[in-house]
Amino acid sequence: MIRVQSLSHRFADGRIALDGVSFAVAAGERVALVGPNGAGKTTLFLRLCGVLGGPRGQASIAGLDPADPGQRRKMPEAVGVVFQNPDDQLFSPSIFDDVAFGPLNLGHSPDEVRASVADALNAVGLPDHADRVPHRLSGGEKRRAAIATVLSMKPAVLLLDEPSMFLDPRGRRELIELVRNWTGTILLATHDLEMVLDLCPRVLVLDGGRLAADGPAESLLADATLMETHGLEVPGRLMRR
Repeated sequence: MIRVQSLSHRFADGRIALDGVSFAVAAGERVALVGPNGAGKTTLFLRLCGVLGGPRGQASIAGLDPADPGQRRKMPEAVGVVFQNPDDQLFSPSIFDDVAFGPLNLGHSPDEVRASVADALNAVGLPDHADRVPHRLSGGEKRRAAIATVLSMKPAVLLLDEPSMFLDPRGRRELIELVRNWTGTILLATHDLEMVLDLCPRVLVLDGGRLAADGPAESLLADATLMETHGLEVPGRLMRR
């Protein structure tokens, strides 16, 4: 469902953000992408969804090449991206309008849009927030609303960039349950390694724009040398074993 082959990205100032990254994610897999700040995680997501341009043939997601303009236009129907800052996704007068934006642009009927919005808001625990003004929400509510804007489009692939940021413990638990029950493919970039253990059987370790490790979550995250080398820490529950 996701294929990345020797993907590199250099910014205009010459800084190399990604350097020959290769991996594949099968349909239905939940895979975590971890690494220190500046590792290239967000840049990878921006390349995968076509926000950042690059050469064709380096990535494929849901069968589409994000570097191909024609294929990139089809991506909203198949790929949902939750950005690190929820304010990047909430721009309408009401939460309903934000969550309805995607289905409306896909040409869904008004009844279909209303049903999709209701389902998405229920899924993130905001069933009564449709008429709320986005900028008056708490940080955690904004995060949930941003996730709902993606779920309303029923994508086959979810790219989640730090989805637990701003969530209180209850919101975090609800997010974990939501992701656990979702049947599509998920690539999850996060510093929340405890959440990784709850959700993702497989981990990719990215550091300095390079893929440093790819393997089972428990064994990689329990490797103290690997974690320290790449600016991470062994999760507490693995240290207690």
